[in-house]
Amino acid sequence: MRPSFLLLSTSLLVDRVFKYTGLIRALAKHGDVCVWTSSLDDHASLSDWAGVEATVEAFPVVRPFRERPYNYLRRLNEFVWDYRLMAPSRVSMQKHVRDKRLPGQIRALKFPAKLLAYSGSETIFENALERLLVSYPRSTEATARLSVKRPSVLVSTGPFQFEQPGVFAAAKRLGIPTLAYIPSWDNVSTKNRMVFKYDGYIVWNEQNKAELLDFYPHARDVPSYVVGAPQFDVFYSNRFKIDRESYCAERQLRPDSKIIVYSLGSPNFLKEHHGAIEIARRVKIGHFGDAQLIVRPHPIHDNAEMREIFSGFGPNVRLQRTPNAGKDLIKRTQDEAQIIDWVNTFRHADVVVNLSSTVTVDAAIFDTPVVNLDFDPQPGRFDQALINDVNHKWSHFKPIAESGGVWLVNDFDELENAIKTYLENPSLHAADRKWIAAYVCGSLDGRCGERMAEAIADFVSRTKKGDTK
Repeated sequence: MRPSFLLLSTSLLVDRVFKYTGLIRALAKHGDVCVWTSSLDDHASLSDWAGVEATVEAFPVVRPFRERPYNYLRRLNEFVWDYRLMAPSRVSMQKHVRDKRLPGQIRALKFPAKLLAYSGSETIFENALERLLVSYPRSTEATARLSVKRPSVLVSTGPFQFEQPGVFAAAKRLGIPTLAYIPSWDNVSTKNRMVFKYDGYIVWNEQNKAELLDFYPHARDVPSYVVGAPQFDVFYSNRFKIDRESYCAERQLRPDSKIIVYSLGSPNFLKEHHGAIEIARRVKIGHFGDAQLIVRPHPIHDNAEMREIFSGFGPNVRLQRTPNAGKDLIKRTQDEAQIIDWVNTFRHADVVVNLSSTVTVDAAIFDTPVVNLDFDPQPGRFDQALINDVNHKWSHFKPIAESGGVWLVNDFDELENAIKTYLENPSLHAADRKWIAAYVCGSLDGRCGERMAEAIADFVSRTKKGDTK
């Protein structure tokens, strides 16, 4: 019987992988592929998936845990494992962010969490919690559809998100094998805990795999595949590359002038836009000669709130805009034009400025110099201690920040000097940038999606044979 693969997506970052890499094309050689995606919110959206060798369907409705005990127990479990593992990234986030927002009833869970952690009962407690959460029917629609479809495997690409665990629970109750794809290099060490135990895992690199096996002991007993970073496959495809003249002409930029890209992360985490405003001011008054500045909002979090802020800096400052602005986060996706914009923004940039984000990798792949803030750009520097931790304690970014492949700066004058130096000498630190790309991505050949397909197919084959190691 021909295998069938069900792939879940609730993020445009994963939609990119499904639509624009060799993943689904390669997987379709092994069986029938179906995608459930939250970005398919109306019939017209099917045009966004034209040419994809899969049946594409809307994501089922998933409801939250409405009874308080379920949410309290989940929070308790997170505290237990945080105390047990004492992971630097999680400890830092708890200290600088989460503790400041915790309501009293959640904070009160810390004491019993310490008792459970110090008594070595964390696994017993989590196993019991998993059984309880699996029994909770968060998506009757998913249960009904899975009962009919009965795929050979369900591949969750958002095991840390809100929606996909609800579908996983339905699959678990029906005895459908499950794979979890960890969609980014920082997820294992920074995100809230995966309570559910999957039958196999797919990660980017060997460091991610080591973290996975350390944080989730169950993963040592099931297949774990290292495939590289599929989302960057598009960087190696000529399909998405345009020359500098065409790129600049479409964006009202001058191809013969240098391009500085200031890339922003989530506004819910750090107030990075203050840094972009200051550099825009310095570009406007001529500190960088005739260089141009592109301010790039995060594609998931761009709500067009910065259009007015950057509208008055003149022709040398451009704010990138996306059709997704203002749309529900999980309903956002990207068409080919947006992929071309993303790829060529980093391909044609002369310097990239950011604050400890994955765009460091985007730039490194194209050997574009990267300046990384080691200071809080907002007035008052209220998040300075957090930023110090991200760069020098968080396990995913510390090796990058201290690799020599990024220029760490401590204030705006140092930032200006670093940009100017890189504009004059773009080959500076090139070898270290190459190391960053290889360290994070593992494979730099543009075929990670195909390796992910082979991993999924291998998992199904081994499951049929009863070989789950």
